Amino acid sequence: MQTGRITALSDVPDDSTFLFRVADEAGEELEAILVADAATDADGGESSPDTDTDEGIACWLNYCQHLTHIKLDKGSGAPMRDGELVCANHGAYFEADSGRCTFGPCEGAYLTDLEVAVSDGDVYLTDEAYEFVGTGPLEGDDLDRTSTSNVEF
Repeated sequence: MQTGRITALSDVPDDSTFLFRVADEAGEELEAILVADAATDADGGESSPDTDTDEGIACWLNYCQHLTHIKLDKGSGAPMRDGELVCANHGAYFEADSGRCTFGPCEGAYLTDLEVAVSDGDVYLTDEAYEFVGTGPLEGDDLDRTSTSNVEF
């Protein structure tokens, strides 16, 4: 699939996420998020060998592993606490660099990663399974993906 420039590295917030859209190999549009990896930045920009981070940036599909219809970033940036992404609906915590859930109903699960690269101050989607579509949330998303309860039936 075609790679594409997502945004400038400086547009990725240190304490939230940058939301954009991708299309998978079947043509289905999905949301993805960029997150600054605070742990990587603290190490002087060196990423861990077991992550897909580049220049302190990680990229994940925009859904919680507990209930995959729940978005982490609902359009105004995902909440973060102590360098981890937080699912506002379930209270699950995900490491920014690995995507591993460290607390909550999906503890031990991992967010779905997408490969990105940083070049000349810009972030590019380099994952062959996805094509960059545009920035922002899905257009015409009529589904109510919010949850008002932690109770499952």
